[in-house]
Amino acid sequence: MFISYRIAMIVSALFAVLSDVASVSAASAPMTVSQIALYQGADREKILIEGAKKEGAFMLYGSHSWYRNMAKEFEKKYPFIKTTEYRTDGRTLIKRATEENRAGQYIADVIATTGEQMDAMKREGIFLEHWVADARAYPDDVKIKSKNGFFYVGHYETYVSLGFNTAAVPPAEAPKIMADLLNPKWKGKMSIVNTTTGTRWIGNTLETYGREYLEKIAEQDIKVQNMAGAALAGLVVSGEVPLSPTIFDANIAQAKQKGAPVDWRPLEPVVTTVAYSGLLAKAPHPHAALLFIDYIHSKEGQQLMMKGGLWSPREDIGSLTQKFKKSYIDEKYSVEEAEKKYAEWDGLLQKLFMRRK
Repeated sequence: MFISYRIAMIVSALFAVLSDVASVSAASAPMTVSQIALYQGADREKILIEGAKKEGAFMLYGSHSWYRNMAKEFEKKYPFIKTTEYRTDGRTLIKRATEENRAGQYIADVIATTGEQMDAMKREGIFLEHWVADARAYPDDVKIKSKNGFFYVGHYETYVSLGFNTAAVPPAEAPKIMADLLNPKWKGKMSIVNTTTGTRWIGNTLETYGREYLEKIAEQDIKVQNMAGAALAGLVVSGEVPLSPTIFDANIAQAKQKGAPVDWRPLEPVVTTVAYSGLLAKAPHPHAALLFIDYIHSKEGQQLMMKGGLWSPREDIGSLTQKFKKSYIDEKYSVEEAEKKYAEWDGLLQKLFMRRK
């Protein structure tokens, strides 16, 4: 009886030892990229730093010039990481990223661009679901959720509305609401861009004020400029274009800092474009990429983002100062719905503002 008891105790102790060994082995077993991407432990940054030191670099595909500044500050914080940046407009970026993915060429680690491009790439299966350390500080409107985490989270907002040259248009006389754009004195003095920025403005105007308003404003002899929003803002700065309702507030803010006679005014609801960052499913440098994504969503990263004239969607900083009514038009529709809407809005841009000339 005593011998049986001793044997039972030895077996029990041996089982406990083996269980401990198994637990230690499981805990020390290397995590897969998918597990790392979703990891939320207190040592998340430590794990990412250890992996990033081995990787030494990452590739960012982005569609805004300010990412270069973000990358420089990121490199100061993590000097063992070299950031390589490929920057182009959203439509070119999505074409390149999609073609590379289909060809099995995995070059980019992080893609950062606006919502409609991100949605199209998500449909291609380009992104890996991941966690964002400061996700709780962001509203649900800018968090594209996956089963266990996120496909991407918004990291800056830009606002498109009225930009005007104050030498040509005194602030007291400048339009204050959308109806003011129909005043005959603005006929032949306005321009809009023939890009996704212009398309969003057409869609927002159509859905808020109706087809009749669009037809009336088209009679104001608005010029359609085949250029980026920043380029059109430059024409407003020079006075060549007195005013335009498709101007980013950031471009005007930067020009004002340099002493340009310009101003920006929100004609509600203001078209709000959200930029997102996503981790590629086949990212060659996932640890460094995740560190960068966490960095740009951190309070430190968002404060730096705002220095570039961009606005943070974080609920504890940037969005607190923007009291005007916003229109998140890209977030209103699924990818399939958005494609149909954009085709409709592009058609109206052509029919009402271009072909009638």
